[in-house]
Amino acid sequence: MTYVDGFILPIPEGNIDAYKKLSRKAGKIWMQHGALAYMETVADDVPEGKTTDFYRAVKRKEGETVVFAYAVYKSRKHRDQVMKKVMSDPNLKMDPAGMPFDAKRMFWGGFKAIVEY
Repeated sequence: MTYVDGFILPIPEGNIDAYKKLSRKAGKIWMQHGALAYMETVADDVPEGKTTDFYRAVKRKEGETVVFAYAVYKSRKHRDQVMKKVMSDPNLKMDPAGMPFDAKRMFWGGFKAIVEY
């Protein structure tokens, strides 16, 4: 069954172009190391909820929006193999200080597929 890593992060609206550049580079690296798919998306039709929502999840500040990203793998084992390669790739610079977003408010996780078409 397929395995998915999901990522949610806040991004200042003025940094979207810088984030796109970083995302294109990251996506190529993930795909080179075996991910089946890689997607980065920015909020477009994301309502503010009464109890919780994407914005509250990242403690959005004025002038920020939300990015939802994911990578797809064959299995958890495959994901672990791909991530090991990705994290050791010298072309991927993951220094939080150099990111165009607040990495402290980013969150992620791995998910087992329970329904697939």
